[in-house]
Amino acid sequence: MTKFYSDMTVEEAISCFPIGSTEVEVLDDSEDFIGFLTIEALSAAVQQSDLTKPISHFITVNAPLQNLRNYSIPYDQFQAFFESDLCRVVFNALYDGVYITDGDGTTLFINQAYQRITGIREEEIIGKPMSYLIEQGMISVSASLDSIRTKNQVTLTQRIRNGRKIIVSATPILSPQNEVIFVINSVRDITELIRMKYTIDSQKLSFQPISQLLPGSEQVNLQEIIIGPSTTPLFKLADKVAKTDAKILLQGETGVGKSLIAKYIHAKSSRKEKIFLELNCGAIPANLVESELFGYEPGAFTGSLKNGKMGIFEKVNGGTLFLDEIGDLPLELQVKLLKVVEENKFMRVGSTEMKEVDVRLITATHRDLPSLVQEGSFREDLYYRLNIVSFEVPPLRQRKEETIPLLEMYLKKFNEKYNEKKKMTPECYEWLTNYSWPGNIRELASLAERLVVTTYDDTIDLSNLPSFIQPVLSKKTTTHSLKEAVSELERSLILNAMKKYGTTRAAAISLDISQSALVQKMKKFHMRLENESN
Repeated sequence: MTKFYSDMTVEEAISCFPIGSTEVEVLDDSEDFIGFLTIEALSAAVQQSDLTKPISHFITVNAPLQNLRNYSIPYDQFQAFFESDLCRVVFNALYDGVYITDGDGTTLFINQAYQRITGIREEEIIGKPMSYLIEQGMISVSASLDSIRTKNQVTLTQRIRNGRKIIVSATPILSPQNEVIFVINSVRDITELIRMKYTIDSQKLSFQPISQLLPGSEQVNLQEIIIGPSTTPLFKLADKVAKTDAKILLQGETGVGKSLIAKYIHAKSSRKEKIFLELNCGAIPANLVESELFGYEPGAFTGSLKNGKMGIFEKVNGGTLFLDEIGDLPLELQVKLLKVVEENKFMRVGSTEMKEVDVRLITATHRDLPSLVQEGSFREDLYYRLNIVSFEVPPLRQRKEETIPLLEMYLKKFNEKYNEKKKMTPECYEWLTNYSWPGNIRELASLAERLVVTTYDDTIDLSNLPSFIQPVLSKKTTTHSLKEAVSELERSLILNAMKKYGTTRAAAISLDISQSALVQKMKKFHMRLENESN
């Protein structure tokens, strides 16, 4: 029997819940049984948009049976209602799907929502038994037949022929003689529920082409910008300080978009018609940083150009200079930079003549500058001069509402670049929203390009994600025990073997284990088992 762990999220449980099952055992970290996760509880969590909560909030010690009711209403009255225009009007007004069968499992009625969700047309199935739908591959399993067999309410997941995954709750109507005379199925589309959640979340965002927000911004290579609740105050402050020449320090993890904010400030400033130039202080050898920043005179050192060289400060005169990773600037150059910051003056390497420039300086770092000051590797006076206005750019994991628009933006960009038409499933978007993104926006953009160029189908699903992002039993981002490390390695080896060999038999041989042992391990890790003709 499939087992889940208590720290799985509702989203993980949805993607892994076995088709046709009504409940799954839940274990704690010690692999002790603590209860059941029922499909009814999972359905309720989805309806409440609790997709990121752990399933421990929804487990029950016992999987309760539903109460049955006997109806004294004659069979003919029920049948007349189900065949009436009133029934059609009432049920077609519902957003959820409705599917009604008689006590033998023969289809009597489906509403318009069911047809929309499943793509199954009324004329295809009216008067047909549920077994026919299964034989034709329209549905994977039947809740109605289980409900007729057990004379009880049944809730399970179905896979529809259009690939969608739905939750079906079948409720039997019993005669006074305790016989099933009708079954009413309520159908909810998991895919659609998740998509509705995205629509609601997207209303919180401002997502605009930068060309509309900042006309003429092409000169600083700005494409699009996404502003969510977490970054609205940041861009509001950027709008205000852009009108001044105050020194700005951008702080935050690598890849959070500090460069984009620097370009945004320049594009909103009075210097927008002048040059914007970016220099990464950590990407240039220490012995070359000085000559790059300040230039040098002819013959200043061995190998120098005979006519000398203009430095970056001179090139950017009148514009904006963005010094990224300022924390990596050598200590001996910090004195010279302080002179520029305080007096707008500097000397070329090998010169005694002071040059004067007018440059707007924006700096950025992912390092803790106050700690560097205490260690003596960054000048305190320079730190205070650079830190007139400080921006703390939050990591992407704290800006989850921006993840989907960013993914859509980069998918569009790389689709156009590689002439593709890739789209992500809502389940894939949901999973990536809850991913920690240690590399932030830079990692997201890289993943989007990777998926566009490596996937074969136009639809990108969870199975297309790299193994380190794909769903696993626990969403802990770090390994805290030997058992967890072994499990993660085991899962990775199995995944690679299945991708390489295609079948459990061949993969098992390559891993030197039995096929049955491999199948059990794949079930443990909730890996997809394909039908094989071995």
